[in-house]
Amino acid sequence: MPRLLPQGIYTPLPTFFLPGSENLDLDALRQHVVFVAKAGTIPVLAGSAGEAPHLSAAERITLIKTARQALDLAGLKDTVIVAGVGAPSTRETIQLACDAADAGADFAMVLPSGYYAGQLQAKNAKPLRQFFVDVAAASPIPVVLYNFPGVSAGIDLDSDLIVDVARACPNVVGVKLTCANVGKITRITALVEDPKFKKEYPRISVDGTPQPFQVIDGYIDILLPSMASGAAGAISGLPNVAPNLCMRLWQLASGGRPPSSAEYKEAQRLQNLVALADGVAAKIGIAGLKMLVYRCRGYGQGLPRRPLLAIDDTEGDAVMANDHIRRVLQEEERLR
Repeated sequence: MPRLLPQGIYTPLPTFFLPGSENLDLDALRQHVVFVAKAGTIPVLAGSAGEAPHLSAAERITLIKTARQALDLAGLKDTVIVAGVGAPSTRETIQLACDAADAGADFAMVLPSGYYAGQLQAKNAKPLRQFFVDVAAASPIPVVLYNFPGVSAGIDLDSDLIVDVARACPNVVGVKLTCANVGKITRITALVEDPKFKKEYPRISVDGTPQPFQVIDGYIDILLPSMASGAAGAISGLPNVAPNLCMRLWQLASGGRPPSSAEYKEAQRLQNLVALADGVAAKIGIAGLKMLVYRCRGYGQGLPRRPLLAIDDTEGDAVMANDHIRRVLQEEERLR
């Protein structure tokens, strides 16, 4: 049964690999997906943080099936799963979306391929628009557009293109913006939240409830200002080690409290903690994120799939001793 795309904090899970063979470490995945979901965050599989380009189609299916089974066994059947389905061709992207749906994913997150970036953006980005339209029309589950110029050869979806695709595709229910552009969030929400837009371009409905078009910020270090601009939440690697802290920030940021209130000031304090730690996390990349998960949770071994290399012990020690990381982990422990 279709589900509504939730508002809140989304956690892009790393893909865990076994030492030596680099085969999937499914035991680590089972533990981790339950850990982040119990805190209230929404798991994202096979995204950028999950090393999607290093995964085969069969491995993506295995990840989704394993996560769905683990969540259901833990009594978390209402937790939705977002699956990355980006691929170089439209044909393969559609196939990955169909595979994800069959495996138990609720939403397909679609990143445009950067291999032919110049040609995709030529002629007023007509090929890029058509890519999303074709995928959305064929996907059996709702689609979330994914804008991340850093991993797609600089392709940066502007607000006009995003809203144009939303008009053309009722199966497109949101966009993830990993571009740190609060102005873009504001422009998109100003248009999609307009009653005229909702009437003329409705999303698919779930049990008679209209599916809103959600704008999800790709950086939790700007959650407070992005929420004020209409964002429905954030996707960040930090909830992999501090999900309760990130959820607390979300709860305070989404309460509509006046800036003079104690709750808003607490939201500012937590936002500062998170922003400083997220700045450290951005510099250490996927290998650093996996190292943090391993040191904080005890599973996963901290191993990316080659050609990425693991962080050595000396660098890992320095990250764990970093004052911003230490304070976030202390706050997480207090809230837990």
